[in-house]
Amino acid sequence: MASGVERPDIEALRELEEVVRHFESELASWRRRALSAESRLAEVSGDEPGAQGVRSQELEEENRVLVQRLQAAKGRLGELLDRLRFLDQQQGNGGPGR
Repeated sequence: MASGVERPDIEALRELEEVVRHFESELASWRRRALSAESRLAEVSGDEPGAQGVRSQELEEENRVLVQRLQAAKGRLGELLDRLRFLDQQQGNGGPGR
């Protein structure tokens, strides 16, 4: 094999090495991002042992209040829809005084 043509397996190996280098770089980037996110999470939740539990309770209470507000808003919306239906019926029937 004295020709100047390179073997296909050597070319494939070079391509694979390039892919692995790219993958390694991408993996390092994701690792830096994960470490940064973990650091920010630790700052937000605090270093105290019960901080996450307290925050969880706060969020649960906030959620409960929001559910109550949503239910109240749905009730008011139902009342408004009933009024609109009534007014639409009145207008469709000629209404009082027509």
